[in-house]
Amino acid sequence: MIKFFLNGKEVSTEVAGDMPLLWLLRDSFKLTGTKFGCGIGQCGACTVHIDGEAMRSCLMPVSTLAGRAVTTIEGLGTEEHLHPVQQAWVEQEVSQCGYCQSGQIMAASALLANKPNPGEQEIDQAMSAIICKCGSYPRIRKAIELAVKAQS
Repeated sequence: MIKFFLNGKEVSTEVAGDMPLLWLLRDSFKLTGTKFGCGIGQCGACTVHIDGEAMRSCLMPVSTLAGRAVTTIEGLGTEEHLHPVQQAWVEQEVSQCGYCQSGQIMAASALLANKPNPGEQEIDQAMSAIICKCGSYPRIRKAIELAVKAQS
């Protein structure tokens, strides 16, 4: 049995240790906000926070989670109180097809948690690892800059 914290609550699972976290989230915990993209850690659609760091859930075996804190898009904010990045996403109308959005938001929120006032190059570098087929990158940067202002 593996115990860890999921969106602030202690949970346990008895799935095979080599199961990717992405499938545990989607199939066992029914948290479908985290998306399957490429399955090889290249696109970033499956990005979640593990101990506050943005990580690819498609590559993370469940066996590595004991005692760790996992946050998904469902645990970032609430409907009543969105995370500043989520609020900025809405205000900037970032979403196009929406498929990469949870990964984008998780990467952006991890960036701001670790670097509250990033410059343009830092934003571009952090977000370049998440592929958006719709090309929403200018809106993504504007949303992150708006979230920075909201947090100040």
